[in-house]
Amino acid sequence: MSMAYVSGDLDRRADLRENKEALTVLRSAPDARVVVVARDQMVLAGQGALHSVGDAEGVGAHRLEAFLGLTPDGAPRFALWLDDEMVAMREDTSDGFLDRRVLVVPGRPDLSLVDLRSLTLKSAFDPPTLSAMATAKALFGWHASHGFCAKCGAASQAAAAGWRRECAACKTQHFPRTDPVVIMLVSEGDHCLLGRQARFPKGFYSALAGFLEPGETIEAAVKREVLEEAGIACHDVVYHACQPWPFPTTLMIGCFAKATDRTIKIDHDELEDARWFSRAEVRQMLAGSHTEGFGAPNPMAIARTLVETWANAR
Repeated sequence: MSMAYVSGDLDRRADLRENKEALTVLRSAPDARVVVVARDQMVLAGQGALHSVGDAEGVGAHRLEAFLGLTPDGAPRFALWLDDEMVAMREDTSDGFLDRRVLVVPGRPDLSLVDLRSLTLKSAFDPPTLSAMATAKALFGWHASHGFCAKCGAASQAAAAGWRRECAACKTQHFPRTDPVVIMLVSEGDHCLLGRQARFPKGFYSALAGFLEPGETIEAAVKREVLEEAGIACHDVVYHACQPWPFPTTLMIGCFAKATDRTIKIDHDELEDARWFSRAEVRQMLAGSHTEGFGAPNPMAIARTLVETWANAR
């Protein structure tokens, strides 16, 4: 199950975020459920990611509660962000690509803490639940890094059911940010351009990507990033699909583009390698049968969608 298509499953109901009476009613609804976040990991009870309101509050003290919205059948969804002191680290063998932290809530062996990337890779939950978890992770990640007013430096406070921060000193309001990233599959004839960073698993290749800069169009960002990273000039940029990527607060904007030639000049500060792959090779990579052991993006990423779409085109 790709995260590329889970963002629309919650009706966010922004009109209710400052209606305390309505939120109180929703919290007491029998089908109200809560996503609990510890630091930036999901707190699971057994195999479930959704807790009743009472069970969620029973996990321990929390820093913030947020209203996420309503599911397609009208069930309320909330999120709780645990105080950091409620969580302990047992070990951390993360490698810069995979999150291998082992976090626990002391005294609660019935709870497990799992990073969202792992849960998505396992297709562990349905789209509405994934959407709730992704929204909670991104929202609380924004709060974690925006505790002070960017205008005057004073401490700010959460408001609007978690969807705003307010500065009491200068009265400035701050809203959650999403960082746009272009991710593009560049092709020339029957070949496409894929690259890898040094932190990627051995043999893993993916589409090129980079942050959209202020004042820049999507098309211009695609052309600039491909030229900067691989030395390839491209044209005919076409938007395909987008994907919320809460690691921590990114929107991946997926595009296709055409290259003017195949002469690669790698920026080794950005990429370890980049090369052209034939359509037949890409199909082998997707099937896990490439003769040199090269691998394609995993199913959770929009890069996989781009690669599969191109590979299956005539």
